[in-house]
Amino acid sequence: MRGAAMSLTAAESGFVVFLLSVSVIQGQYDWGVTYTSTQICAVKGSTVEIHCSYRYPFRWKDSVTTVERTLWFTKMNNHEPEDLTTDSEFSGRVYNKDCSLRISDLRERDSAEYKFRFITNHLTGKYTGSPGVTLSVTGLQVQVRRLEVYEFYNWAELKCQSSCPLPGHPSYVWYKNGQNIQGQTSDSYSASFDPADSFSCAVRGHEDFPSPSVYAPKLPSVTVSPSGDLMEGSSVNVTCNSDANPAAKYTWYKENLVPNPVLERLSEGSQLVFSSIQSSDSGQYYCTAENMLGRTSANISINVKYAPKLPSVSVSPSAEIVEGSSVNLTCSSDANPAANYTWYKENEDSPKASGQIFTITDFRAEHSGNYYCEAQNRRGRQNSTLHLTVVAVFPETWKSVIIGTIPAVFLVVVWLSVFLLIRKKRTSKQLPKPGDGSDNREQSEERDELHYASIHFSKNQTDPVYSNIRPAGLRKHEEQDEEEDDDKVEYAAVKFNSASTPPRTRGQETGEDPAACYSTVNKTAELNREL
Repeated sequence: MRGAAMSLTAAESGFVVFLLSVSVIQGQYDWGVTYTSTQICAVKGSTVEIHCSYRYPFRWKDSVTTVERTLWFTKMNNHEPEDLTTDSEFSGRVYNKDCSLRISDLRERDSAEYKFRFITNHLTGKYTGSPGVTLSVTGLQVQVRRLEVYEFYNWAELKCQSSCPLPGHPSYVWYKNGQNIQGQTSDSYSASFDPADSFSCAVRGHEDFPSPSVYAPKLPSVTVSPSGDLMEGSSVNVTCNSDANPAAKYTWYKENLVPNPVLERLSEGSQLVFSSIQSSDSGQYYCTAENMLGRTSANISINVKYAPKLPSVSVSPSAEIVEGSSVNLTCSSDANPAANYTWYKENEDSPKASGQIFTITDFRAEHSGNYYCEAQNRRGRQNSTLHLTVVAVFPETWKSVIIGTIPAVFLVVVWLSVFLLIRKKRTSKQLPKPGDGSDNREQSEERDELHYASIHFSKNQTDPVYSNIRPAGLRKHEEQDEEEDDDKVEYAAVKFNSASTPPRTRGQETGEDPAACYSTVNKTAELNREL
């Protein structure tokens, strides 16, 4: 029976861990292996030694037993243990002596279950101590607990931790921005810091293997995939990445300008995914990276390219197009990049004009027809049609003239009516009056049915001229029935003024006005009756 001291020593660094001895004995017919401990925790970069003891029967199958080989292993190769001294991962770092194993410059991947095996001179005299020793190699981590948040700095509690409990009561060293903080030996440290500060810790005696530094997120980098122009309808991924410890949490925002500038929260995570990006997705995007030590953000502009939308066409003036007038055709389309515009007339191959506005200065009948505007960029093209018809100028002109003349004609008619009415009243007042009462009564009766027209002549006239126009052969009858026919007779009085002879009053010789010419015209119906 052979034995080994049960201890674990980090000899190179002077860091010694005393472990409680736990015997593990497994054997058959007094075969067995005893390990110092089944669980060992060690700091990354340190050196660990594992010790054990083993036993076997002095005689086996009537012969003396001797140990010919010992080894340590963590994995099997073709159902046979692989000696650590031949494993390339442990090359130069492993020392094996009998039932002792020393591993230097520990790495986290060295964490495994280690087993001891011995081989005797007997064909079946082989034995492996199982279960073995579980080695956990831990790195140090700084845990952050935020206490207070101020405008320019934070107040937090920092704690130096490992993934497994380290043996004993180790002493710690703290670093701020790479510089040793004097007087700090505890595993925890409280401090105020700004986002530019970084902190780390180490186990005293293993200062070459400090924890990773903790710090606030650095300015994020934002990338777009695929790179280059973003086409409408394509799949786009936008990724935000920031150097931070602890790892940053990411939040995406989009800047909306209507009605007021505001950041709209979109999603969380380092990636913003557009399965089918649209023109409405264009805009300014912000990625915020945050941990318990601070927050920072970066922005990126998303510009989605797309072909022209269906153009909108219009004509000015919008009313009927008068021949000879000037006409402006306007075309507009939503496109990115901006569209170029070309005007065509139906059934004509060559373009009529280019540009958003097409002007026809002297519109004629031959200009009538369908015009279409084509909007084009490097993503595509669209067109819309507009129909133009000319209207002759003459009907419109006469219509305006008639409309403008009606009020004037109406005013003239009213004026003439008033004038004639006044003239009639004046004429009635200028008729000569008789000298006696009997004549006045006769004239008064005659005026009820007579219409007089007074005509003045500039030539000298010495005597009045009377003209009585009556049908032949009827004079006697008319004279007899004169009183009866007076109501059916119309008189025309013609008055002659002589420059040399003064007018005479009616009734001086003949009882009639010597300066008047009377013409008696009987009504047609009455003449027919007399005949």
